[in-house]
Amino acid sequence: MKKLGRLVRVQAVEPLDKFIVRVSFKDRSQKEIDLEKFLRGEIFEPIRKDPPVFRSVKVIGGTIGWDSGADIDPDVLYYDLKPAWMEEEMKT
Repeated sequence: MKKLGRLVRVQAVEPLDKFIVRVSFKDRSQKEIDLEKFLRGEIFEPIRKDPPVFRSVKVIGGTIGWDSGADIDPDVLYYDLKPAWMEEEMKT
């Protein structure tokens, strides 16, 4: 497991191609992240199936999210952690 450090906050997000976004963090670092693996489960299904909805991603409360209430933990994005559904599969 990667060691978590300081408090991670997203400053900006820009949708690029398919499920890829450019995320700018408050520490001035940037990452291009393919969100496809994170878009699992009931709350993410409409986002996964509708490109305009996916592209409506924005910064909400220091992370990325959508108007539906779906969001992704900023630590997961910054430290390239596994999505929760992958962690659950590994336990079984």
